[in-house]
Amino acid sequence: MGIFSPGFGGKRRSDVPGLPPGQYLTESFPVLSAGATPRVSLDEWEFSISTETGARHRWSWQEFMALPIEDVTTDIHCVTSWSKFGTGWRGVSLDTLFADVETTAEFSMAYSYGGYTTNVPLADLRGGKAWVAFEFDGAPLEPQHGGPARLLVPHLYFWKSAKWVHGLNLLTADEPGFWEQNGYHMRGDPFLEQRYW
Repeated sequence: MGIFSPGFGGKRRSDVPGLPPGQYLTESFPVLSAGATPRVSLDEWEFSISTETGARHRWSWQEFMALPIEDVTTDIHCVTSWSKFGTGWRGVSLDTLFADVETTAEFSMAYSYGGYTTNVPLADLRGGKAWVAFEFDGAPLEPQHGGPARLLVPHLYFWKSAKWVHGLNLLTADEPGFWEQNGYHMRGDPFLEQRYW
């Protein structure tokens, strides 16, 4: 089902500060996908947030790029046990995107071009914790890594950072996304090793 890149080189280091339990440090950026890589043109790309009442907020690529942009340096952690420290991203904070969104929902379902979904509590998307990122390491985000834009929720396992993100549906009750329906944990905190149900 999945498509994986070779080269999962790395060493497990239990004495490294900031490394979650059961993880390996790597200098590479392995590619993991649950299917083919969508190719989305910037003219067709959009991001939207739909609330539990049906209200919809949407941004074209041009509108999205006119929003305040942040540089983010963060560690990332994959459920397959690799961690990469000090990664550099550029993107728009979810706090900016939620600025005019009225909701009492506590949960969301992120959905992607290509059909991928993953659930994320709103508490994990707000408060400077998450971005829609369009650059990695000083260059436009490559399609294999989720370009033109992906969700970036670095404090959770990286399957929550949905590639090719298309939008968020806000929910009053938590629902499992693609990997969660297949046994992955509903939240995915790497420091608690929340890999599976």
